[in-house]
Amino acid sequence: MKVTNISDFRANIRKYIDNVINDNGALVINRGNTAAVLISLEEYNSIKETESILASDKQQSHLFSSIAEMNDGDPIEVNIDDL
Repeated sequence: MKVTNISDFRANIRKYIDNVINDNGALVINRGNTAAVLISLEEYNSIKETESILASDKQQSHLFSSIAEMNDGDPIEVNIDDL
């Protein structure tokens, strides 16, 4: 995660936005006693999707049981055409 101050951000806004988009990282912009974070739209959408999945008890349970199956080495193979 990169960090800059508001003055440097203003002076180099295109560079910072390009870096965030291309690297799919985050940029912390310090502004006195507070800060903001700049992330790409792709990263933001990923965060919102994760929030949505974790907000549903049923989806959260399914996700965690799937992860446990993979960790146990006992995955279930599914053909996408059968869904």
